[in-house]
Amino acid sequence: MLTPLEISFHGLERSEAIESRVREKFARIEKHFDRITHARVSIQSPRRRAPLPKLFHVKIEIGIPGHNSIVVNYEPDNDGGPSDIVMALKEAFAAANRQVDDIVARMDKPARREQARRRPRVAADEQA
Repeated sequence: MLTPLEISFHGLERSEAIESRVREKFARIEKHFDRITHARVSIQSPRRRAPLPKLFHVKIEIGIPGHNSIVVNYEPDNDGGPSDIVMALKEAFAAANRQVDDIVARMDKPARREQARRRPRVAADEQA
């Protein structure tokens, strides 16, 4: 992984297992597009009362040259969101992956159109 990845935790303790999971998920995104300039992942656990499940907020910011940064804010609903951090990471990175794929597809289209438009030159002796 060549892109610098910043991982921050707010409201919960730093975990090597979660960090390795984030690096693994980001490596998959980097396989789709290797020119990512920066990446930041912020994992938050807001303070909740004991009887309610813990909900995790994940914010992913990915910088792509020539485009605005991709920002994914995953905030689960109070009643139906996953209370597992692994599922929250999975859903947030799936959304980020979709956005990176959309940008990569838009970047490739003009080049493909230009390539299809061009015709090979016909030599002067072949025209006659």
